[in-house]
Amino acid sequence: MRIRPDAEEPAVRDGLIWSLLVEPGDGVAGALVDALGAVDALDVAFGGDRIVRASAGEDERPAAAALRDGRRRWATRLDPAAHLGALRTAARIGARLLLPGDPEWPEALADLAAHAPRALWLRGDPTALAGPGVAIVGARASSSYGEHVTGEFAGELAAEGRVVFSGGAYGIDGTAHRAALRAGGATVAVLAGGVDRPYPSGHAQLFERIVAHGALVSEVACGGAPTKWRFLARNRVISALASATVVVEAGQRSGSLNTAGHAAALGRPLGAVPGPVTSTTSAGCHRLLRDYDARCITSVSDVRELLGVAAIAPRAEAEDPDMIRLADALNARSARSSVDLARLSGLGLDRVEALLGVLELDGSAMRTERGWRSVVF
Repeated sequence: MRIRPDAEEPAVRDGLIWSLLVEPGDGVAGALVDALGAVDALDVAFGGDRIVRASAGEDERPAAAALRDGRRRWATRLDPAAHLGALRTAARIGARLLLPGDPEWPEALADLAAHAPRALWLRGDPTALAGPGVAIVGARASSSYGEHVTGEFAGELAAEGRVVFSGGAYGIDGTAHRAALRAGGATVAVLAGGVDRPYPSGHAQLFERIVAHGALVSEVACGGAPTKWRFLARNRVISALASATVVVEAGQRSGSLNTAGHAAALGRPLGAVPGPVTSTTSAGCHRLLRDYDARCITSVSDVRELLGVAAIAPRAEAEDPDMIRLADALNARSARSSVDLARLSGLGLDRVEALLGVLELDGSAMRTERGWRSVVF
């Protein structure tokens, strides 16, 4: 039973052990591993009395106290039976273990410094973690307005080839994942518990679809339960993996504001979607716009601007009324046949087919097995 063929290598073995010992975001463990490496850090944590200092002459007492506190926390998890159980479960469900230094490890997590994950447990495609992607997060108790906006944004962004990151929860998160999948794109759900424990359970089927077209990922080992602290801690991973974060709906105390705070602290672009001033589910977004310098997001174009994606030069349809009508009939998410496009645009079939050839040549439209769809930049 091995989830990695190199599991006997000391760095891999001890990196695995650290992922099982510590809670997400443990900065003491992170600083120790960053300074010494996983192997020597484990020896210091449970053997030697060596103190790691950030610079020569630094007072050792705070570091020594932090290490003592850390040892007390970690000692309760030195349970080989629990470790073997996590590994057996991972092997049974086909989960992978990623460690810093692996080719698939997302380099963006380095921005979390000592609070970066010690390991990631993953089901699905690890290349999805590298993006480029956008985090779309929001309220669990979402409104029809929020779900509509989320579906439009996530669908178009996924159709353009951007990974949609979110937390797998009910409401805005689930809507974002589903829209990305409907568009034929990739999506990543960052979980607060083990990747073997679908939470919420009502999203079990959604998670299986995500595994097939993206990834489920967690820094908590298989068997780990989602807790309030772990939900808050996983938000920093969502914001670090994504190139930008967009909050669609959020109440005054929504966990999505925690994700937004991590994005701002990391220097990631942050956007918020405005809602009705009477809506409690938009109060958090309005707070981000008012007090935290979030960008006002009202369209996918605003998200592209948030990402720094340059607008392209005006295309041929700007000068040709028929081209404008055909461009309006095309859709970035759903392929349509030439006959459907002729019906929607009010143009003749021969005219539609001629213009489609022009749009294909300039990269504005693409032919698929199901028909034609627009390529949005």
